[in-house]
Amino acid sequence: MTITTCVFDAYGTLFDVNAAARVVAEEPGQEKLADLWPELAALWRRKQLEYSWLRAVSGRHLDFWEVTQDGLDYAMEAMDLHDNALRAKLLGVYKELPAFPEVPEMLKTLKERGMTTAILTNGSPEMVVAAVKSAGIGPWLDDVLTVEEVRSYKPDRRVYDLVFDHFGAVQQEVLFASANGWDAAAAAGYGFATVWVNREGAPQDRLWAAPHRILPDLSTIPDLI
Repeated sequence: MTITTCVFDAYGTLFDVNAAARVVAEEPGQEKLADLWPELAALWRRKQLEYSWLRAVSGRHLDFWEVTQDGLDYAMEAMDLHDNALRAKLLGVYKELPAFPEVPEMLKTLKERGMTTAILTNGSPEMVVAAVKSAGIGPWLDDVLTVEEVRSYKPDRRVYDLVFDHFGAVQQEVLFASANGWDAAAAAGYGFATVWVNREGAPQDRLWAAPHRILPDLSTIPDLI
C-alpha cells in the first residue's frame, strides 16, 4: 500500500532535546554546567521519559510540561545543581528547542511530493506549538497531534490511534519516524511503517516488534516514499 502520511515524533526526532543544557552551558558564568551539561541533559531526558511511562501505566496522567519539569528537578538535585535561576534558564530554552539541521528541507520536500505531514508527540500543545514556531517548520506541517487528547503517553495504542482519527489513514499508509527506539518499535507493532532515527548509534531495544528501517538522521526520509 502506498504511503500517504508521514508522522514524526517531536522531541529528539525533530527537535534537539540536548540543546537546552548545551546552550545555557555556553553562557558566561556557567563554568560548572559547562563540565556537566551532557550528563545533565541525558539524565533529564531519561527521567522525563521514565516518568511519562510510569504515569501511563498507573493511569495518573500529568501534562508533559509538568513531567519535563519533574525530570529536570530530579536531574539537577542528582548533580548538586541547586540554582533556581539556572532551572528557569534551562526551561526557557527547552520551550524553544531548535530543529535538527536537516528537518526543514526534509519536511518541505515531503510536502512538495504531496505527503500529509504531522507531529505525534507526548508534548503538551503549548510546548509543541512554541517549538514548531521557534524552529520555523509550521508551513510544512499539516497538524500537530498530542497525547493530551487521550491523556496517556506512548506507547499506549490510543496515542497511535490519533493518526487514523485525524487523517483517516490506515496503518499501512503511514510512515512513522522517531529517534526513540522503543517508540519506533511500538509503532511497528501497531502496524505503521517505521523508521528509527538512531542519531547516537545506540543498540536496538529488545521488544515485541522492531523498526523497519534504521537511519542516522532524517535527511533521506523522502527517498523512502
